[in-house]
Amino acid sequence: MPVLLFISEIEPPGPWKRALEAQMPGLEVRIWPDLGEAGEVDYVLCWKPDVSVVGTLTRLKAIFSLGAGVDHLAGVSDQLPGVPVVRMVEPALTEGMTEYVVYQVLGFHRRMPEYAAQRARREWRELPQTRPQERGVGIMGLGVLGSEAARALVYFGFDVSGWSRTPKRLEGVTSFAGDDTLEAFLSRCEILVCMLPLTPATEGIINRETLRRLPPGAAVINVGRGGHLVEDDLLEALDSGHISGAALDVFEREPLPPDHPFWAHPRIIVTPHIASLTNPDTGARVVADNIARCEAGKALDNEIDFSRGY
Repeated sequence: MPVLLFISEIEPPGPWKRALEAQMPGLEVRIWPDLGEAGEVDYVLCWKPDVSVVGTLTRLKAIFSLGAGVDHLAGVSDQLPGVPVVRMVEPALTEGMTEYVVYQVLGFHRRMPEYAAQRARREWRELPQTRPQERGVGIMGLGVLGSEAARALVYFGFDVSGWSRTPKRLEGVTSFAGDDTLEAFLSRCEILVCMLPLTPATEGIINRETLRRLPPGAAVINVGRGGHLVEDDLLEALDSGHISGAALDVFEREPLPPDHPFWAHPRIIVTPHIASLTNPDTGARVVADNIARCEAGKALDNEIDFSRGY
């Protein structure tokens, strides 16, 4: 009977234990710190685990991330180079991210932050409205989540572009690939959405230079990682008026400190890393399927290649 260890300080373990055992009745689910015999653990499902703990699991066959991001597992992978690490790709996670991105894009497109400011001043004034076909929206990162968000925005009629490491073909999306095309991509983005994985190559990618290359009055949405954004550069671009607004769901420090300037900035929308949350029922189905694949000696779905960083 395979044994899975659940490790997370932010996800309640109860729903996951029930969902995993319902999906795979023969699976024994242990909740950290109730480790039992370390040598009996076959799988780990986790978020930001202690590397020293995972390193004691001598029978480990695979590590599953509770979220789409896997940068929190890079240290674990270094200690256990032969153990596959798997990102979470499940329907509810993808749906939630698409909802959030579409919501924020539509908000900036329809100038809702400006109307909110007018409301605070009790000012009744109609603002000019642009058709979606005339609004350039750019998505940095066309993986599973980015591709689905791009398709949804195409459905709404936006002029959608995507920038990724390698060329992607998505109907209705203009594809840019590689560093040589970044400037051309940014020049089209009246609304820029960052959905990249965090790697050494993408850290700090939203900086003074990239922001400067966006059209005047552009808006920025970051749902990737806080490390993608150089915070002072964004504040400078907002205060200069070159960037009209930002919606930020991820931050360099989380929780965002109470005295952080983002909280009080009138043109920044702050949400507490909730753009998309993994659903235990649909997520457990994906984990159980991958465990079954592993037990049958098959390759795992959505395994990470840490040489690329995702």
